[in-house]
Amino acid sequence: MLAALAAARGRALLLCALLSQLGPCSGNSELSTAVNITWSSINFKTILQWQPKPTNYVYTVEISGINSNWEKVCVHTKETECDVTDKLEKVKDTYTAHIVSEMISGTEKFEEPSYAISPKFTPYNQTTIGRPGIQTYELTDSKLKVLVEDPLIPYRFPNKSFKSIREIFKNDLEYTLYYWKDQSTGKKEATTKSNQFEISIDKGKNYCFYVQAIILSRRENRKSQKSKVNCTSHEREVLDEYGTEVFIIIAAAAIVILITIIGLSVILYKCKKTKAAKEKETMPLNDI
Repeated sequence: MLAALAAARGRALLLCALLSQLGPCSGNSELSTAVNITWSSINFKTILQWQPKPTNYVYTVEISGINSNWEKVCVHTKETECDVTDKLEKVKDTYTAHIVSEMISGTEKFEEPSYAISPKFTPYNQTTIGRPGIQTYELTDSKLKVLVEDPLIPYRFPNKSFKSIREIFKNDLEYTLYYWKDQSTGKKEATTKSNQFEISIDKGKNYCFYVQAIILSRRENRKSQKSKVNCTSHEREVLDEYGTEVFIIIAAAAIVILITIIGLSVILYKCKKTKAAKEKETMPLNDI
């Protein structure tokens, strides 16, 4: 009897091994757990990513902060990324995610499913600040005025309008303006805790500039992405437009042309004088 049971069990294990090549096998099949778990976050829009792609199983993400309970998101997904932005609105909290690997079955449930643990993530300290916008800029006489537009974030006010990074960072946010004369390599900078710059510049000159946000409390990842470079369009002086070298070339060419004209004039004058003298020599004497 025992021998028959052992033989039956052996056949069952062999069948299970063969079937595992085609799909999930019952009972104690081991599931792959997630690896290379990373947080990708810009302006508090946060995506959790991992590997590998599942074959005969699915993933469920569980996430919790130090001051919040565990919540499930992206339940039974075959993807290897999950948008967890809505679960991280307490941006100063520190979060951990479990990437749970589980089989989908109507009859089986694992009491302790396999899962991998993510690195810790604090949005306030770790989200990348995106590119600020330049709302307006104005060049008047010897002043350059620049109005910066705060990057928006996914979280909303009660009226459903989007918040900006200023609502999150408040006095921890500062902007730096980098500016330089057009066609120059010398760069200057100015800072402000507001959205406005007003700097003194050389009158009648064009300037190019860009801005970056800085989170003062951070030790790493302090600076935002750079804004687009803008340049003023004040009408340039001719000398600024073309440069001194061009004028030297033009002046030299003008001198050469002038010398050539004078030389040709002298030659033509001498030719005419010589021709007139020869004609006089060949003329017959008048009768007396």
